[in-house]
Amino acid sequence: MAFEVTFQLTESDLNHFRDVMRKAQDSAKHLSENVILSNAKNLINDVHDNVPEFVKERISKLQVLIAMIEDDEWQIPEVERNDVLSALAYFSEPEDLVPDDIPALGFLDDAIMIELVAGDLKDDIEAFEEFCSYREREKDRASETITKEDWLDAKRRELHSRMRNRRSSRRSGGSSFRSIF
Repeated sequence: MAFEVTFQLTESDLNHFRDVMRKAQDSAKHLSENVILSNAKNLINDVHDNVPEFVKERISKLQVLIAMIEDDEWQIPEVERNDVLSALAYFSEPEDLVPDDIPALGFLDDAIMIELVAGDLKDDIEAFEEFCSYREREKDRASETITKEDWLDAKRRELHSRMRNRRSSRRSGGSSFRSIF
């Protein structure tokens, strides 16, 4: 029998997570991109099959953020790259709000932070996932005049522009979690 629990975070709760994120980013400033990515991957590896489904779902979002940085064909622009790395900085912090070894709840803080970050990076994630789908659909496209790099570059530029425009539109509506980056 499954049991569902829902809760709502108030602005005060969100401010707490923002503060935690700022502290994590400050302490991760000296870390290289490779170390930040490695720490996020370690969290993924630490999550075993015996964690709640809500944690597994959020971990898959963390994998997408890592893929955005590591995908050479995506060529994520520097500003967005820094935003994603700043978001991943939280997972370089050795001290969690909730210790990971507590059964069922240990990854709750990580899941919440992933959800907040993924919501804030929604436009970037959607553009990246569309790029990946496009690349997969078009991978067998053959032409003597248009190379793979040509058609990927056209799609990449379109999606980079769209994600910036959408993000800009959303920010004009008020404060977002991303505003701490």
